[in-house]
Amino acid sequence: MRAVWFSGLAALLLLVGLAIFLAPLQPDVLALQMAFSPRAFGAVVHAWGDGGLARFRQHLPWDFALLGAYGCFGYLLTTRSALFQPLSSTAPSMNHWARWLMPAAALCDALENGLQAWLTAAPRFGVPGLYALAASAASAKWLLIVGFGAAAALALIRTRR
Repeated sequence: MRAVWFSGLAALLLLVGLAIFLAPLQPDVLALQMAFSPRAFGAVVHAWGDGGLARFRQHLPWDFALLGAYGCFGYLLTTRSALFQPLSSTAPSMNHWARWLMPAAALCDALENGLQAWLTAAPRFGVPGLYALAASAASAKWLLIVGFGAAAALALIRTRR
């Protein structure tokens, strides 16, 4: 259980730290994550200016650490704690699928970060599909995280019965 607590605490501390670090960006980072077109992406980056863009790029290595921490936490929580055991009686086992939600979200986040790092390094023209891919990866990440939260809530409800 130490690994569960360590990864969860690391994810929480990184999340809070990054939220504070990125708070000055207006529009917020979610606007960039949901920018499916070069025009929408460019509008966010333009609104941030050079200082905001530099701040965003500075956060990326820490965001990679965050995705590693939350991916590990989700997997470890489902495999080393009793929380998700009530889901193991379903067919196919929701417990089996739940264990991969946060690692899958982390992989989507890594793809998103890699693309955003490249797309913000210099003006990129003629690659609209990569902007859409970055936003799609971000969307998938958020859906998987919400799915993990829903699975945890369902497990808690079943535990209380």
